[in-house]
Amino acid sequence: MLRCCRAGAAIAARCAPGSPRGLAMAKSKFEYVRDFEADDTVLPNCWIVVRLDGRNFHRFSEQHEFKKPNDDRALHLMTKCAQTVMQELEDIAIAYGQSDEYSFVFKKKSRWFKRRASKFMTHVVSQFSSSYVFYWKDYFKDQQLLYPPGFDGRIVLYPSNQNLKDYLSWRQADCHINNLYNTVFWMLVQRSGLTPVQAQERLRGTLAGDKNEILFSEFNINYNNEPLMYRKGTVLIWQKVNEVITKKIKLPKEEEEKEVEVTRTKTKVVPLHCDIIGDQFWEEYPEILAEDS
Repeated sequence: MLRCCRAGAAIAARCAPGSPRGLAMAKSKFEYVRDFEADDTVLPNCWIVVRLDGRNFHRFSEQHEFKKPNDDRALHLMTKCAQTVMQELEDIAIAYGQSDEYSFVFKKKSRWFKRRASKFMTHVVSQFSSSYVFYWKDYFKDQQLLYPPGFDGRIVLYPSNQNLKDYLSWRQADCHINNLYNTVFWMLVQRSGLTPVQAQERLRGTLAGDKNEILFSEFNINYNNEPLMYRKGTVLIWQKVNEVITKKIKLPKEEEEKEVEVTRTKTKVVPLHCDIIGDQFWEEYPEILAEDS
């Protein structure tokens, strides 16, 4: 609506009595303030990563009674919001999420919004935040949203494919480290009756092998059997999928319409729970890093 008003004002100014025909609309004396805007165009030929994180989500999860150590509702809601971002915004090649964070990777050759960093970040964060509130009721049916959540964002550029792969590997390794710790921590609190402080002291200085041993020997839990979504996080990629829909059509020489099933191919954002640190994922989906994708 605002753009329509501006366009209308420009046309009116050109058509106003005394205005030289064909000349641009006269600028106001206040236009100079635009010179204070910083040039935030990001470097060309670099992968643009926008990572957002929940703000004060420890308090948010407690007040909204998230299940510990993992709440499927919260994780699926985050993924839904990330899918919405990919569907609404252009040029996102892949996204990766865990806990209360998501990383969105824009293509190296993207010219979206003239590669302005502020546009990338604000559009991603605002679309994600509004989606979180909009879809909340679909995942937390019995839990009212007490107050709006907040998310912050940052932008990092990666010049090579290997840099990008290492970044995503870092986030997945972080997912594993945090989830292993949280799984042991909450088992000690919920099933052994330790206080949070006592659980922290019990785990101080322990390595991954120590934590796995505690889970197995004290709680009969094999960490490798925990759901992949918890251990690996969620990868979002574009994939062509077949959809079967029902359509009503009217056949020749027949008076009434008939319902028939039609299969169509559609490109959708698909969630995967898999390893992205090794080479297998990238060999299976080479189009993600393709220069002309």
